[in-house]
Amino acid sequence: MKILVAMRTGKTRDAFITPRAAKMLEELGTVIWNESDRVLRDEALKEKLKGVEVCITGWGCQCFDKDILESADSLRLIAHTGGSVATLVTEDVYKKGIKVISGNRIYAESVAEGTIAYMLASLRDIPYYSEMVQQNKWPHEEYTTEGLLDQTVGLVGFGMVAKYLARMIQPFRVKLKAYDPFVADEVFKEYGVEKATLEEVLTTCKIVSVHAAKTEGTYHMIGKDLLEKIPDGTILVNTARGSIFDEEALAEELQKGRFKAILDVFETEPLPENSKLRGLKNVILIPHMAGPTADRMERVTLELIEDIKNLYQGKPLKHEIDWNYAKAMTR
Repeated sequence: MKILVAMRTGKTRDAFITPRAAKMLEELGTVIWNESDRVLRDEALKEKLKGVEVCITGWGCQCFDKDILESADSLRLIAHTGGSVATLVTEDVYKKGIKVISGNRIYAESVAEGTIAYMLASLRDIPYYSEMVQQNKWPHEEYTTEGLLDQTVGLVGFGMVAKYLARMIQPFRVKLKAYDPFVADEVFKEYGVEKATLEEVLTTCKIVSVHAAKTEGTYHMIGKDLLEKIPDGTILVNTARGSIFDEEALAEELQKGRFKAILDVFETEPLPENSKLRGLKNVILIPHMAGPTADRMERVTLELIEDIKNLYQGKPLKHEIDWNYAKAMTR
């Protein structure tokens, strides 16, 4: 087996392909490593792909379009250490019978875990009280914290992250509502989730957690009109993509102090210095850290290696991404 690791050298690749993972790869066959600190592109990628059966990719790797695939004469599998493959593969990949796998399932589980952490941090005002103690202060008869137990939680989007979240959050006895027009009623029932409209989720849930994919249809899906209808005391959590909100309208509504938000993603990243979201006491800003956590990165590669073995043993691929799923993923 001939394997190309197209990821550029550096700390990110080292986090995914640890010495243990590298050894396991080399036990599978001949490994060709990208020795450059730059992503393989165009002619350089096409040259490396000749005779390669498995290509391991990561964030920033070039899209496998028709032109690139002309040189992929032996390619059977693209193993992506990232989550979404929407910008990595085209329909031509599938037409050639090339399989695609990614760390999407592992990422989703990690993001779901992070989402619960964010909910609790906001409900319990953890950053505020931590800073209070750091400043040698102590609360006196100031009890403003809330809990997750027995709350109503609304989910905007019911993809893989939301499904993991629905399972993880069950011990808190929450009532779950979700908006996703592409999910069948029986799926909601399977996860114990009440189907709702977007407006209903935003206006009847104590906590609203956003998990919709970034697509043309979800751009600024939550704008000024809906934001103004959010009840006082609500908590918004966004671990999906910043552009799902009209960020300008969101900042203006948050400036009123009616509800709180914990935002992990933004329309422009890094968050601009002059963003109206900065400095608001009712907002917790996180630099796109919901998942995967660093300790899960090696796990992604190890799982993909198992699927490489599955391919050659004629077994089902645990982390396969088909074309219908790929084209609906976040871009």
